[in-house]
Amino acid sequence: MTWGIPTAVFLQIHVVLSLIGIATGLVMLAGMLAGRHLALWAALFLATTFLTGVTGFPLPPFGLDPPRIIGIILLALLVAAGAALYAFALSGRWRSVYVVSALLSLYLNVFVAIVQSFQKIGVLNALAPTQSEPPFAVAQLATLVLFIALGIFAWRRFAPAAATARASLA
Repeated sequence: MTWGIPTAVFLQIHVVLSLIGIATGLVMLAGMLAGRHLALWAALFLATTFLTGVTGFPLPPFGLDPPRIIGIILLALLVAAGAALYAFALSGRWRSVYVVSALLSLYLNVFVAIVQSFQKIGVLNALAPTQSEPPFAVAQLATLVLFIALGIFAWRRFAPAAATARASLA
């Protein structure tokens, strides 16, 4: 039992939250790349990714291990993204804080999804059973490079205040 819920069911809830977080994060990222703030998608991303991070802590095995360290980093990034968006309204440097922290949060969620995929999906596990083999490294490196490139483009293009000002002038 985890928080009064059978652990298998709790794990399924955790995985569903993670997948929703990734999906909504990709929509949020698409908006950033288009220079738009998709408020509902951003809120859903932040909420489901936060819940993913929180629900990961009570799952076994217990102790301070790499998944929990990633969880701590994820939650700190989400607090920064939430503060930048809701407390500071993306003003000034807070726009950059939001873009970077939100995309790093999304990247960490995808990173963990790749780790879990190589552990749980038979064909991927056969390619990299210890996750020290080249297919795993290539998948993680390609994901990292993709997120760095998308992050740079999003950081350059995402200017919701400027977009709003331009729209009001038209």
